[in-house]
Amino acid sequence: MPPPSSGGLTTLQTLGLLARFDLARLNPVGAEAVHLVSDAYRLAYADRALYIADDDFVAVPTAGLLDRHYLQQRSALLSMDKSLGTPSAGTPPGLKTATGLDASAPLPSTSHISIVDAQGRAVSMTTTIENGFGSLQMVRGFLLNNQLTDFSFTTHDAQGRPIANRIEPGKRPRSSMAPTMVFDAQTGALEAVLGSPGGSAIIQYTTKTLLGLIDWQLNIQQAINLPNFGAQTSAVTLIEKGSVLDTPSVRDDLSRKGHTVNPVPILTSGLHGLVFNGTHPNGQRGLFAIPTTSPTTQWTGGADPRREGVAQGTP
Repeated sequence: MPPPSSGGLTTLQTLGLLARFDLARLNPVGAEAVHLVSDAYRLAYADRALYIADDDFVAVPTAGLLDRHYLQQRSALLSMDKSLGTPSAGTPPGLKTATGLDASAPLPSTSHISIVDAQGRAVSMTTTIENGFGSLQMVRGFLLNNQLTDFSFTTHDAQGRPIANRIEPGKRPRSSMAPTMVFDAQTGALEAVLGSPGGSAIIQYTTKTLLGLIDWQLNIQQAINLPNFGAQTSAVTLIEKGSVLDTPSVRDDLSRKGHTVNPVPILTSGLHGLVFNGTHPNGQRGLFAIPTTSPTTQWTGGADPRREGVAQGTP
């Protein structure tokens, strides 16, 4: 999803920053994976906070943020031994305007659905009213949203630089929605449809699931079930309290690498995903197809056990 959502850009940036690492060799529920992925989030969120807003009002350096050489340069800041702490944003190619650091409030109240029909038509849709019961105003049976809170109400930073996501008349606020579709780069075939609610952490929930599918070769339900964790622009790393990550050994390993670990009772993901598990017309199996699954099952689905929602369909 493009600006004014930060979801698509920040997810792709995170994947690009991690591309040089062999994530497949790491335990997906181990301290090394949490450390590395969390620091990649930190770098991507630092850029997000400075540059991403409504591109009708702000020159968002979209191509620069995804430039391969820029991501390689930023990825060089990642170390397997020590956390970044609180990183600064980079300077992507094509940057035209110096902007200030965003100060919008994270308020999760979002839903997501992923659908593929019998003809292969697909939709990944995230929708939000921004806060519980939106603006508390109902019109003709619909709750009106409270999306204004996605803006930064501070318009300039301490140095006097304008904040890209500052509130302005007619402007769309920045969101974190990341409805995602995955296609085969060679054939263009649709391989996966996914997304999540969860406020500014939507990016992390979606990225975690993509890493589970791509690097750890999990099925869609296993990828969704992976414990939630992550970071944004501070030294604090959140892990899902009571999960397999919330152990003394994992917490101690992360602390030794410089993370300030904070187990939290609930990270409000609500992932829904579908993965093609059949054979395409060209005879190629789906990129994420699990060999043990029945070949007659064209699509397999998964839903987040942390919230309401189920995967349903006809084989």
